[in-house]
Amino acid sequence: MSQPLEKADSKAPAAVDEALAAQEGRLDPKQEGVSTAYELKCLVVNDVLQRQIGMGRYQWELFVLSGWGWMADNIWLQGIAIILPEVQRELIPTTNTSLHVEFATLSLYVGLILGATTWGILSDIIGRRLSWNITLFIAGVFGIAAGASPTMVALCFLSGCIGFGVGGNLPVDGALFLEFIPQSHQPLLTLLSAWWSLGQLVASLVAWPFIIRFSCDPTALTCSRAENPGWRYTFYTLGALTFFMFVIRYFVFNLQESPKYLIAHGRDEEAVAVLHYVAKVNKVELNLSADDLRKAVAAELGPQAVDSRPAKSNWQVVREGMTSFDLSHVRPLFQTTRLAINTSLVIWIWGCLGLAYPLYNGFVTLYLTDAGAAFGDTSLNTTYRNYAIFSIMGIPGSLIACLLVEWKSRWAFGGRKFAMAISTLLSGLFLFLFTTAKNEPAILGWNCATALVENAMYGVLYAYTPEVFPGPHRGTGDGLASCFNRICGLMAPIIKCVVSLPLRLSIVLIEMDRIYAGAANASAPIFVSASLFVVASISMLLLPIETAGKAAM
Repeated sequence: MSQPLEKADSKAPAAVDEALAAQEGRLDPKQEGVSTAYELKCLVVNDVLQRQIGMGRYQWELFVLSGWGWMADNIWLQGIAIILPEVQRELIPTTNTSLHVEFATLSLYVGLILGATTWGILSDIIGRRLSWNITLFIAGVFGIAAGASPTMVALCFLSGCIGFGVGGNLPVDGALFLEFIPQSHQPLLTLLSAWWSLGQLVASLVAWPFIIRFSCDPTALTCSRAENPGWRYTFYTLGALTFFMFVIRYFVFNLQESPKYLIAHGRDEEAVAVLHYVAKVNKVELNLSADDLRKAVAAELGPQAVDSRPAKSNWQVVREGMTSFDLSHVRPLFQTTRLAINTSLVIWIWGCLGLAYPLYNGFVTLYLTDAGAAFGDTSLNTTYRNYAIFSIMGIPGSLIACLLVEWKSRWAFGGRKFAMAISTLLSGLFLFLFTTAKNEPAILGWNCATALVENAMYGVLYAYTPEVFPGPHRGTGDGLASCFNRICGLMAPIIKCVVSLPLRLSIVLIEMDRIYAGAANASAPIFVSASLFVVASISMLLLPIETAGKAAM
């Protein structure tokens, strides 16, 4: 839980001129959508983080706890996807063609849209800390409640509430972590995606034993609640795990507000106090005062440009932020032609992937079950074992991405943009090849390959997105990209419902020829998904801004 800080004092003023001179490739603030005063202060903060504070205990703890937020996002994306077959047999009668199990995923995405927009924009208005603290609480409480859902409608509502909570984790947690680390360690933002991959693995390892031991016969068309508690146990466990993450993040870790958010709002004294706290936790000496930030501005713009405001309580920040809510954090993202093109492309790319990813991964257990049935293997154990195996493959994908994205790395692969484009292209290619699988080893092999490159792709994208947006508007930019990602993701369950309708009707009519027709139609979403990955890959090469080797503003 965050504690108040005493006003920081410095033994000697920082060498402001030296700090400014040490910055390589200083950018034009107008091109970056920030004020010159903010840029000058930010250069000093970046220098302090790089040369005095370094990467220490505070940042490593923040890396783990921010990673938990990313892990929770994928825990629920995959957790709901995993239990869909069991939910369908229990909560949706085969004679009811107006209800679809995919509606649970649809509801989750509605919540994700609202969460990404709300928490992302609020993080720029009232600060990162409140959003960071509350998201896992919401997801944990409603995740536990979802396990007791008596009807499909109740499950859909609670899934939407889960989405509203975890929807803020990716934009807020990534931005907050980025604003506390030195430039030399910015590739760690790519490595955060390993936690996202770990979320899929955790969801699969939790669901596997519960579904295998506490589910009804997979060949049965319907089953009762008493025969089918496995998916409920999965929800209870994942909800409790998410709530535990909230407890550690809020009550154990003393999270500080982002110093770049504070200087963007003229709260220099608080920003310096935060940096002194981080230095104290890291056990290093820090020579910095609020006067040093003001001198950085005055030296270049004159004393009249100095803007510093008094410290504010949490309630004052929330009240002022909510009463002054407007589009002031959106317009700067499109301030120049270069920035407008880049922002538009980033949002477009997130939208393409927002539809491409859940079209396959959101219903992967259904695809695996259908594919296994085509080869005569209807075993639940086989389905969930395969799912766990290729969940593991996502973790090295994140590690590979971390090696490829930095210009100075011996493994450098053309910076962020090129590494991102290649891994996205391979994701589409492997999905196309999955549709040609004729046996179980082929199914497993193509899925492992897809998981590897998909997580490498997301690892780079998750690093590039917060880096490319200017600090004062980073949460809004991340939130808009994540929001459009989720809006496009809404179409995934709709497409899946449409193409699976012949299969539902065939089950009702018990006509084998129509069952095969439905199974054939089931490949259509995978083709759409693969095509969108290819489109996104081409779009990535058109991005005008490369962030590799540059300190985030």
